[in-house]
Amino acid sequence: MRYLLNCVYVLLVTAVSPMLLYRRWTTGRYREGWSEKLWGRIEPRNSEAPCVWLHAVSVGEVLQLESIVKGWRERFPDWDIAISTTTQTGMQVAKKTYPDAHLFYCPLDFSWAVRNTLKRLKPSCVVLVELELWPNLILEVDRAGIPLLLINGRLGEKSYRGYRRIRPLVASLMRRLAVVTAQNEEYGERFHKLGVPKNRLHVAGSIKFDRLSTDRNSPATRQLRENFGIKPDAPILMAGSTGEPEEKIILSTWISLRQQFPQLQLLIAPRHQERFEEVAELIQRAGFHAVRRSKLGEKPRKSMKQIPPVYLLDTLGELSACWGLADIAFVGGSLNQRGGQNMMEPAGYGAALLFGPNTWNFADVVEDLKQARACRIVSNQHELITQIGELLRSPQSAQRLGRAAQNYVLSKQGATTLTLNEIEKTLHLTQPETIRPAA
Repeated sequence: MRYLLNCVYVLLVTAVSPMLLYRRWTTGRYREGWSEKLWGRIEPRNSEAPCVWLHAVSVGEVLQLESIVKGWRERFPDWDIAISTTTQTGMQVAKKTYPDAHLFYCPLDFSWAVRNTLKRLKPSCVVLVELELWPNLILEVDRAGIPLLLINGRLGEKSYRGYRRIRPLVASLMRRLAVVTAQNEEYGERFHKLGVPKNRLHVAGSIKFDRLSTDRNSPATRQLRENFGIKPDAPILMAGSTGEPEEKIILSTWISLRQQFPQLQLLIAPRHQERFEEVAELIQRAGFHAVRRSKLGEKPRKSMKQIPPVYLLDTLGELSACWGLADIAFVGGSLNQRGGQNMMEPAGYGAALLFGPNTWNFADVVEDLKQARACRIVSNQHELITQIGELLRSPQSAQRLGRAAQNYVLSKQGATTLTLNEIEKTLHLTQPETIRPAA
């Protein structure tokens, strides 16, 4: 199978390489890690200590691992921790979040690249986050006799239908997983139907909730408020993880609301790094001063001092803390076709939570929030203006909405402990000498 897969991958890489080169030239993406991705030439690990390899695709998964990494270090302080990611932004955040971990780009699913990575890293176990079913990766790890685990397992309806069409292939991969911890019963049942044996499947909840802060007075959030220069009593509307055309919608919404609520401040945090300049220009074309997080050390021009500011978070790794500034939070990716972005972070801070109807990426969370009356859903700009206006006119309603969201988050915490317990039992880590680095 590996030879067939390698041939297919070579054809795919050849086909998409012109597009990758174009995006590399125009956006700056896809410039790093090609030796690691194509050939597995990662920096060798010069240690005989046992090592866990944690794979997180991009920024979201990288940040999710915080509670797992912290818990692992507390339980198994003698282990090395290695973290791989796929994207350039994921690597930037990983370097900032885990400076003492062994960091590298995950190899593409070529058998030789995976083998070289395993030789250089010598992991004692490999842990995938959410759902990363790359056949050669799984097969090569299995051939090397290294335990392979999937944690925080998530399997949406669309992905499930796709995998079900090739169930014989998927089932052979699923049976190689030593343990799967699923986020909920529904996902767990889907993993089982695709081939994961019941005795290796556990519902632990989502580790996303365990890293969520609920403290608006945390040092990171306080620092952001001070750096931006936002007054403590100024109500803040924050739009986070936004994509086109959501910045234009939220900006127009704020302009409309300012007529009645002149003290209302706007903070925008675009989802993708390559759009920071575009959004800054959008703000300036609308006649406002874009106060950019990345340029707070620069003195504004005199002509800018009288122009109303719009705060722009154009740095990586600070979104979580920034949500702590929001009194009213609009979560992006939900008025376009992205399928929604993580609404649990603003919920943890108790912000009054709004998002659009397109949230299939977080369907289970949205359903829970709706049941708890902890969110409001808007379908267009008119509804957004109406709902935010109502919340501003009735601070008690906004506080009730925020408290319900925060209580939901608090009720869901604890998945990290359950996940680490299952890992410990599966790998018999109560007896560390039974797990050795792979040859």
